[in-house]
Amino acid sequence: MEDVIVVGAGPVGLWLAAELRRADVPVLVLERAERPSPHSKALTLHPRTIEMLAMRGMEKAFTDEGIAIPSGHFGLLESRLDFRPLPTRHPYTLFFPQARTEELLEERAVELGARVLRGHAVTGLVQDAEGVELSVVGPDGPYEIRTRYVTGCDGAGSLVRRAAGIAFPGTDATVYGFLGDVRLDDPPQGPMSVHTGDGGVMVVGLPDGHHRVVGVTPGSGGADGDLTLDELRANVVRVIGHDLGMRDPVWLSRFGNASRQAAAYRAGRVLLAGDAAHMHFPAGGVGLNVGVQDAMNLGWRLAAVLLGRAPESLLDGYHAERHPIGTNLLESSKAQTALMTAFTPDGQALRALLGKLIGAHPELSLDLANRLAALDVAYPPADPGAHPLTGVRVPDLPLRDGRTVYELLHEARHVLLDLGMGAGSLPPAIADYARDLRTTAYEGSLGRDAPAEWHEVRAALVRPDGHVHWATA
Repeated sequence: MEDVIVVGAGPVGLWLAAELRRADVPVLVLERAERPSPHSKALTLHPRTIEMLAMRGMEKAFTDEGIAIPSGHFGLLESRLDFRPLPTRHPYTLFFPQARTEELLEERAVELGARVLRGHAVTGLVQDAEGVELSVVGPDGPYEIRTRYVTGCDGAGSLVRRAAGIAFPGTDATVYGFLGDVRLDDPPQGPMSVHTGDGGVMVVGLPDGHHRVVGVTPGSGGADGDLTLDELRANVVRVIGHDLGMRDPVWLSRFGNASRQAAAYRAGRVLLAGDAAHMHFPAGGVGLNVGVQDAMNLGWRLAAVLLGRAPESLLDGYHAERHPIGTNLLESSKAQTALMTAFTPDGQALRALLGKLIGAHPELSLDLANRLAALDVAYPPADPGAHPLTGVRVPDLPLRDGRTVYELLHEARHVLLDLGMGAGSLPPAIADYARDLRTTAYEGSLGRDAPAEWHEVRAALVRPDGHVHWATA
């Protein structure tokens, strides 16, 4: 019997597989497609995702190749959000195509010992008290395979979710956008964003010499029929007045604003992450990022249960913490979609007013940037009397010995920061928890540049996903 089968070899599934291998949990990844897609649905990594890469010592491969952009858009408003004041070592979005992200994540997962089988489509599952039986069709025909847990990282149409009987309530698409990766004979000098009463269009260069042209216009075509180059050209001409000399498309696609969220992220031994748990209009480029953050939250929990270091109830915390984040994601995406499709005179006036407010009030820009960057994510503690830092994201705290907290998290283990309390003074429950979860200990003090809210902290236990489990002053 397999310990864990991850269904789906996209960024979410590959990140989860690597997290499990870091804890020495055997993991098998089953992917329906025979080979990785050359097309990149997502192009942006947000600050919290880059921090997560740093927690595993992987960020340099991404920051060396990617293009740092110190701003982001909210609903294609003209006034962009300034990411530079964000409280992180990575105050920018990183332009980094999804295809390359998947390549690097798969390299690391396989290097750590994960097995990835492509061309193996899961067609059904049945679970019982001891495990899950998967029906699979592979290159050599159908077969059955059994596992203790299965994680559905298989996209919005998730077979795992449907086979597990998990409801996926929400709303159907009413708006459709268009996307084309094309050659441009007359490209803009840099990234371009235009929004008028006739529609909205964004154009950005890709590393292979093509340009991504994406947008939405009033009455954009529905789900029926493939997008054609002539339709893409007509939409762009309608908005900006000329077609930029577009030709030779390598990918043309439509996408809608259907918004749905799984009623449960866990059903017994079946768990969901990423698009399998939440689908939405791709506003702000947050989808891949939130999905990988799901996997970061799930990975350490699943590993602790499988290794016998924690009770199965630890998995319940995954839904409790991440489902509200998915709800917020859908709310933000719907709000941005409303702004992106505000083509009437009234809608244009609303866009102009909000743009002015963002430009005039830096605190509003910073608040929205924090939300997009996922730096505002904090998980409410069960104990109302807990220290205020409990559940919050840990910044990359400098340590007096020259290292940082993220360096201590490279092995995906809990980290106990003894900042003057003394390990022998830990509450028994925390001491037992730290021991059971195979915790890394640091005894010393923080560097001088530590944020003010950490100055009085005498001890803190940091989870592998970079959130505070417990702290005391």
